[in-house]
Amino acid sequence: MESYVLDTSVFTNPDIYTTFEEDQLGAIENFLHLAMHSGANFYMPTSVYEEMLKMVDLGPLAPEFEMVVKIRSPRKHSIMIPSEILYELIDEIRHRINKGLRIAEEHTKEAGRVTENDVGRLINRLREKYREALRQGIIDSKEDVDVILLAYEIDGTVVTGDEGLRKWADKVGIKIVDAKNFRGILESLIKHKTSAE
Repeated sequence: MESYVLDTSVFTNPDIYTTFEEDQLGAIENFLHLAMHSGANFYMPTSVYEEMLKMVDLGPLAPEFEMVVKIRSPRKHSIMIPSEILYELIDEIRHRINKGLRIAEEHTKEAGRVTENDVGRLINRLREKYREALRQGIIDSKEDVDVILLAYEIDGTVVTGDEGLRKWADKVGIKIVDAKNFRGILESLIKHKTSAE
C-alpha cells in the first residue's frame, strides 16, 4: 500500500488545489473523498499541519482531515540519513550565501547612481533577487525537513509543489510525485482498487 507525505502546498497553492476544485475548502473536501477510497495512506508532519492551519480554516472538515491524514512527526532521534546529504546541503547554502552577497554588492553600487524616487524600486528588486538566490530550490524550513524525514522514515512518496523540497527529496532517494498530478493519481488508485475487487 502506497504512503504519501503531504506538504502544505497541496492545499494552499492555487495551481495545485484547483486541480481538485476551484474553491480551497471544496478542493480539500474532494481530496478527502478521493483519499478515503484510494486504499493509500496519507501522512502530514505535525509542523506542516500547524503551518497549514495558519493559512486554511478547515472548520467542520478538520475531524475528517485528521481521520484521513495521519498527523505525526518523524522520529528525528532515530532516523539515520547519509552524511553526504548534509555536506551537499552545506555546500549549497555556502554557494547561495555568496550569490546573495554578490547581488547585494551589485545593488549597493547601483544605489549610488539612482535618484531618491528610484530607491524603492531598487530595494524591491534587491529583495526579489536575494530571495530567489537564497531560498528558491532549497529546503528552507523545519517543515520541509520534517516532510523529508517522515517520507524517508516510512518510505513514503512526497507530494509537494515546492521546488526545493522536490529537489532535496530526490537527492535523499525519496519518491516524489508532481502535486499537479495528484488528483489523477488518486483517481487511478481508486480505479485499480475497484477493478481488483
